[in-house]
Amino acid sequence: MLIDSYQSPGAESLLQVGQARHGKGRAADRLLVTEAAAAVAFLAGASALAVLGSPSRPWSVSAVVVLVLSYVVAGRVQFPVGSAWTAPTQLVFVPMLFVLPTPFVPLIVAACSVADRLPQAITGRMPATRVLARVGDSFYALGPALVLVLAGGQEFSWARWPLLLLALLAQVTFDGGAGLGRTWFAERIAPAAQLPMLWLYATDAFLSCIGMMIAASADTRPGLVLLALPLVALLWLLAHERRQRLDYSLELTSAYTGTAALLGDVVEADDRYTGAHSRDVVELSRATAEMLGLDDAQCRGVEFAALLHDLGKISVPKDILHKPGELDPAEREIMRRHTVIGEEMLKQVGGTLASVGQFVRASHERYDGQGYPDGLSGEWIPIQSRIVAACDAYSAMTTDRPYRAAMSVEDALAELRHCAGTQFDPAVVDALERVVGAPVESPARR
Repeated sequence: MLIDSYQSPGAESLLQVGQARHGKGRAADRLLVTEAAAAVAFLAGASALAVLGSPSRPWSVSAVVVLVLSYVVAGRVQFPVGSAWTAPTQLVFVPMLFVLPTPFVPLIVAACSVADRLPQAITGRMPATRVLARVGDSFYALGPALVLVLAGGQEFSWARWPLLLLALLAQVTFDGGAGLGRTWFAERIAPAAQLPMLWLYATDAFLSCIGMMIAASADTRPGLVLLALPLVALLWLLAHERRQRLDYSLELTSAYTGTAALLGDVVEADDRYTGAHSRDVVELSRATAEMLGLDDAQCRGVEFAALLHDLGKISVPKDILHKPGELDPAEREIMRRHTVIGEEMLKQVGGTLASVGQFVRASHERYDGQGYPDGLSGEWIPIQSRIVAACDAYSAMTTDRPYRAAMSVEDALAELRHCAGTQFDPAVVDALERVVGAPVESPARR
């Protein structure tokens, strides 16, 4: 699992979903129901704790003012961690648990979060779902407050470090359960696919250590919480740079994806069969890569390579490309050059697509080393190329061509099995066969 959002396509995707979830014009009923239910559940639990819990510390107006203002300032500093967003509120939240009446802290946290954005909601610059989400985001405060109240640990003490650890674990449990559940229901993203988001809890744990040091000093002097603000300011500077880098990374990824799609359209415009065939190979290759357990970055490379593996054919004369009979040696050599030309074209684009060029170049290598253009064999052939080669062959065999009719699925799979270990990677053939024979509708079946 990668901690940097810029290094993982899965993390990038989750961040994009999070950015778009509460954007203007987004008012899906499912999202509204999700955020409303989370807000109601939190308010019910926090209100019950405030009513039934017995605070061990009296109210102090000065402490409330200092901590609330500090929390609002810290909450304004948001930065991406893994595939989620977080803020350094732990620097203030942890002291809150011990300086203010503990049973009321979750409600105070929610009030701070909502009040911070209330003017935008009133003027229509923030959708109602985002205001409700602010309440649901406060679930993290409920877990540790509940633990401290039930265990009678509302007074800070280093000797009670096991209780402090338990409170942190409760925070992760409440926050993680609420966050993963809301995303699952609202966006239909399974919890297993949201695992990169868990890096934010490591950040919270690190900040909690500093928060406990502040809590130990501010227990009798709440004004010392203000000493956390210079650190918050420093984090704001770092967060600003990190967000700029992330925005650039997401824009660059979008540009590469758009360029790949555009090049795919160029191939299809140049030759309808080649373009349609490439798009069929994309779906089949992606499913095969997932069946093999490749990570997100490898799957993205497979998709790009499958889409663009015939890019170089736009340089092949049409009389050779559509010749119904067998090619002569000179024509065959021209045809074989298309993988090299495809790589050269992608290198000119640069960036991610330049690295995809090597997969395109190797897409006609054979597992036994008898392919072209470099005679690579076995594991020396990139796994992305091995997948595309098998899926390309299957798609070609099961598609009508001017010089022959399409083979049946069973015959095409039999041919792949026959060539496993010579032309194709046996593991890829096995995965492809499972994809084609899967009970759910596969790209090949479609």
